[in-house]
Parts: sequence; structure tokens; C-alpha cells
Amino acid sequence: MQQIGKMLIFIGLLTAATGSVLLLAGRFNIPFGNLPGDITYQKKNLTVFAPFGTMLLISVILTVILNIFSRWKH
Repeated sequence: MQQIGKMLIFIGLLTAATGSVLLLAGRFNIPFGNLPGDITYQKKNLTVFAPFGTMLLISVILTVILNIFSRWKH
């Protein structure tokens, strides 16, 4: 049970950190969601948003961070 509790605390802290980064990105006008490659389709009562450019950028950033952390850990 202690492992599950620790994992839930870590996930909560990670979620709070992600929320803080997104709030700061909005305050400093960083264009997450408006990058080239983000697709928005709008009709009368339907909006479909597919942030492919943003997903690619976040994936590259997380890959670099996790690789640095992995090399530092060993």
C-alpha cells in the first residue's frame, strides 16, 4: 500500500507542475496549441482540434529531459 501511496503523491505533484507550466505558458504568450501543424476544424455545432505540432514539440522536449535524467541516474 505504501508504494501506491507514493506513486499517487508523485502523480499529483507531476500534475500540479504541469498545470503550473501551462499557466505560465499562457501568461507569457507561448503559443501552445497554435503551432504550425495544429489542426482546427470548425462547423456549425462541432469543433475538432488536433494539436499535432504541439504534441511533437512536447514529445521532443520530454525525450531530451528523460534522456538527460536517465544518463545522470546511471
